[in-house]
Amino acid sequence: MDNIEKDQLWMREALRLASHGRYTARPNPCVGAVLVKNDQIVARAWHQGRGEAHAEVQALEAAGENSRDATCYITLEPCAHHGYTPPCCEALVEAGVRRVVVSMRDPNPKVDGQGLAYLQEKGIEVSVGVLEEEARELNKAFIKRMTVHQPWLSFKLAMTLDGKISDYAGNSQWISDESARKEVQILRASHAAVISTATTVIADNSRLNVRELPPDFPEACKDKFKQPLRVLLDRKLDIDFQHPFFEAEGDILIYTQAPMEMQKRKHMQIVPMPMDENRYFSISAILEDLSQREINSVLVEAGGRFAAEMLQSALVDEWIIYMSSKVLGEKAKSAFAIDKALELSASLALKFQSVSMCGPDIKIIASKIGDNHGLC
Repeated sequence: MDNIEKDQLWMREALRLASHGRYTARPNPCVGAVLVKNDQIVARAWHQGRGEAHAEVQALEAAGENSRDATCYITLEPCAHHGYTPPCCEALVEAGVRRVVVSMRDPNPKVDGQGLAYLQEKGIEVSVGVLEEEARELNKAFIKRMTVHQPWLSFKLAMTLDGKISDYAGNSQWISDESARKEVQILRASHAAVISTATTVIADNSRLNVRELPPDFPEACKDKFKQPLRVLLDRKLDIDFQHPFFEAEGDILIYTQAPMEMQKRKHMQIVPMPMDENRYFSISAILEDLSQREINSVLVEAGGRFAAEMLQSALVDEWIIYMSSKVLGEKAKSAFAIDKALELSASLALKFQSVSMCGPDIKIIASKIGDNHGLC
């Protein structure tokens, strides 16, 4: 096995470890670290959450004297600033690590190359870019927030074979199978926030919380899990505050255009949000506000009108669609309730990333297409 193959082997293990943090690391990125000496792993670790020791520091502490002259494989550039914890690059130097292999530079402006430069100045050999594509995929939400100042946006839809999300009377329980509904619990757990409209929450009697932890949730971190922020778009504050939505555990954020006459409630914040030129909420402004609140990723669960608006806005990074074999017919409510007839030449399109089975349903992961019809 040559050196390139060895670097990839150990980095793949570091990436596997890093993935354990996808439910608890936020708003921090998922990071894994592996210390290797004489072609043997002497320590491994992953970052569990804000305020906890970073992955490389945990690995150094676990390895002790074995850290000296070892190679440290880290999925993200070691930090070079004082945050909730001291700089990791200093800890690597003090431990006597000989070489540091990193998947990717940290896009956080507070780091962004400074950690790598510090290590090189101290005489440590540094290699960057090993399995970078996999590392970027793992932390795509963190990267987007750091570079675009907006969270990663996923939109989940359950629809029938003929593209309907409820019957003519508005009944939608259940279009998808239990397997898909279990996956939605995983989706909620892996996103920092869940967004819906008051119309959808009222119609579906939704809580939007995580009711069952994912089967791969790390046992050691079950006491660290925090419910995703539940975000409600309610232009006129139509929702009854006795609704079951407010009974579920977790913080709530409501964006509204209504006069602010309500008393403050624990775990709930109401934020005025301006309308755009079409008299809708400015989704870009909402995403920027959520980014400032350190929200890396958002899952949208809403109805056909909002789905149509989001499709046309091209703001959604990933569409997650569960399609059942049911057919509801012309009078049922469409998944994309676009209020104008489109000619085929002006149709909106998405790019299918993957198609698989989820129980008896078809699961489609789709993304926006380049500059096609404004979907950029």
